[in-house]
Amino acid sequence: MSGFSEQWLDLREPADHAARDQTLLGLAAARLDARPHATLVDLGCGTGASYRALGPQLQARQTWHLVDHDPGLLRAAQARLAPHVAVETHALDLRALDTLPLEGADLVTASALFDLAGDAWLSAFADRLAQTGVGLYAVLTYDGRMDWSTPLPADVAVVEAFNRHQRGDKGLGPALGPAAGGRLVELLQTRGYRVQTAASPWVLTQPGPFQQALLEGIVQAATEAGMASEQAQDWLAERLGAMRSCTARVGHSDVLAFPPG
Repeated sequence: MSGFSEQWLDLREPADHAARDQTLLGLAAARLDARPHATLVDLGCGTGASYRALGPQLQARQTWHLVDHDPGLLRAAQARLAPHVAVETHALDLRALDTLPLEGADLVTASALFDLAGDAWLSAFADRLAQTGVGLYAVLTYDGRMDWSTPLPADVAVVEAFNRHQRGDKGLGPALGPAAGGRLVELLQTRGYRVQTAASPWVLTQPGPFQQALLEGIVQAATEAGMASEQAQDWLAERLGAMRSCTARVGHSDVLAFPPG
């Protein structure tokens, strides 16, 4: 599937951490702390942001199975885990769901992953999850909403083009993009899972490298989705100029789900 650079993941992590819903985070930690040893599988682990958010909340002993298709990111993630945490890395293609190390796991975690997946993959993933009886804690699934406190005339066109791009094939079939969060909830509920959801938007008030990289990425995606390059670049210039006096809000959702029983 499509990859992300270590630099981009590091830029976005503070915004991800601030956006993550704290109630669901606490509920996930409490569930895991009910057992003496917690085994977690982090899908599309990147540099290990899910561990850095959830791991320090746990009192239980921890084993993390880090799954990513990029060996470089797996090495970076392993190097950043606390030395007392048991870790195994798995360089796997997420399309091969049967190879995921879910047996014996207590919880699957994922961050900013499921909006990149297609309906067939999500359905098959929900089947595999239910077959193994593992819980899911999935955060920062993009919901299609972006707005700025100081609107520009081209905002709607840019977001529409960006969302079209989000529905392209990222390696796991034609992606559901903004529809993925709702579809994931539906698939889990029909398999008997008890599902809780929460909003987890980025709220960006400080200009800096992350906001600039985000805006440049939005424009690149919008252009690839058919927006006129001149219009996209004009919007980018205006948005960059307005960063210091403008709050950006990018919608996401978090999901915590456990099987029946």
